[in-house]
Amino acid sequence: MDDKLTAQQIENLRKYEEDIENAAKREKFMEPIRKEGERRDAEIYELKQKICEIGKRLWQLGFVAGNDGNISVKYDNDTILTTPTGVSKGDMIPGRCERNSILEIFNDINYDPKNYLIRPSSEIKMHLRCYELRSDIGAVVHAHPPFATAFAAANIPLDNDILTEAVMLLGPVLVAPYATPGSDDVPEVIAPFIKEHNAVLLANHGALTVGADLDEAYYRMEVLEHVAKTTFITRLLGGGQAIPPEKVSELSELGMNFTMRKL
Repeated sequence: MDDKLTAQQIENLRKYEEDIENAAKREKFMEPIRKEGERRDAEIYELKQKICEIGKRLWQLGFVAGNDGNISVKYDNDTILTTPTGVSKGDMIPGRCERNSILEIFNDINYDPKNYLIRPSSEIKMHLRCYELRSDIGAVVHAHPPFATAFAAANIPLDNDILTEAVMLLGPVLVAPYATPGSDDVPEVIAPFIKEHNAVLLANHGALTVGADLDEAYYRMEVLEHVAKTTFITRLLGGGQAIPPEKVSELSELGMNFTMRKL
């Protein structure tokens, strides 16, 4: 029996060894890419869970009713995570394909909702405009907290400097002109306000807050409603006493170094 390998067998063996070597190279090449993908998926899932948590808080506090409100987070310059349309903020999940799942969309002000099987809120362009205007914004929260929304409906700004936390954490909160919710007018009417402010009242509609991350944007919404409620009560008592102008400047400087973000 001839134990010698034929030329074809030798060639097949060489190709087999070459395939193994190439597979090892591919595995080595793909490993950091796979790990980066796994890291990204984990981070996005964590942010989706956070959006669901904040949505439930808004619903529990009565800041939204029915399908009101919307939330978004900028994951990176290309990716926005946002709430779906037509879903209660108390019923959202961090999944992918369910109707109440948090969505992942492109950060494009000219996005086409028809490109998404599960559609984001019709007001997503308002969020995208915020990200377009300011690179420091990492999250946007829109809700209808009753007292703040009442001031918005009455076209009364919250800018009277009667509360320390209002000066430190929000600054003057002005009222943006009315625009039909979901229309292309909304991003435009809020633009002049968001350029300089972290909170704005939407005439006859609700409130909008922004932050470096979702915690900060949400906490600003909480503070806004607290300020609106307290301001309303002071007016029932005959009006609040304004903080002296020099102290307002001092509080504003303190507020610049204050963060409402979780450590």
